[in-house]
Amino acid sequence: MSDVETQKSQLMQRQYLQRLRSVGGLARSLFIYWRPGRQRGLKRLYQPFIQPGSVAFDIGAHLGDRSAAFHSLGAKVVALEPQPELAKWFKRLVRPQSITLLPIAAGPTAGFADIAISAGNPTLSTLATEWREQIGERNAGFSQVRWEQRLRVPVTTLDTLIEEYGEPSFIKIDVEGFEAEVLAGLSRAVAALSVEFVSGALAVSHACVDHLSRLGDYRYNVVVGEQRHFRWAEWQTPQAVIEWLNAGAEELPSGDLYACRSNHPFVLNDA
Repeated sequence: MSDVETQKSQLMQRQYLQRLRSVGGLARSLFIYWRPGRQRGLKRLYQPFIQPGSVAFDIGAHLGDRSAAFHSLGAKVVALEPQPELAKWFKRLVRPQSITLLPIAAGPTAGFADIAISAGNPTLSTLATEWREQIGERNAGFSQVRWEQRLRVPVTTLDTLIEEYGEPSFIKIDVEGFEAEVLAGLSRAVAALSVEFVSGALAVSHACVDHLSRLGDYRYNVVVGEQRHFRWAEWQTPQAVIEWLNAGAEELPSGDLYACRSNHPFVLNDA
């Protein structure tokens, strides 16, 4: 076999293995996010934040499980998913025509950016270069993750989305270490939102709380991993949640930090 033939064979093998990783990663995501009964729990979780006719943003929509729950609760959903393969599956799984699916990312300013895509873990694809370079060393769960592909994608801001679609009653942000940058594109205190937190990268959560504190008076709660209930019986002050983060967030692997304005009915009812 000639050198050219050998190189072609090696390339075909790499492409085949990458396709296998993509299929395996997608299968895992489908099981995690679309297993039976999950939608019922998501609707129960989000019901206090979404009223029929209100607007909801799904930033980092992935396979659309949150968008589907928002829509079921009567929201006008605007979903952002810049990965073509995930966007294709979103359309297959979430059929309502009233959901606006945009093939773009969100960030601090409008423009373009490179997203690093993990074929074996497509929901871990990210625009956060520093986070991607460090998370494998700080969180054992990411030690085997590889980001083999790059894709140039358009970027908008939360402020721009609000100008076009209206102020949301809830924003879900799950963008693998880029949450603080997404919030940097928000200049008003919206009613409620969530941002993902990950062990080994809690500085991102600190930055999110700092930015929200500049925008308004918020209270906080936590959902661990893919659970669908809040960890704390009472909503916490910014100082309390900062102390929780400083103490290591109970060494939880990951989850979502929820923020509500202090005058939100959900917070007041639980006070």
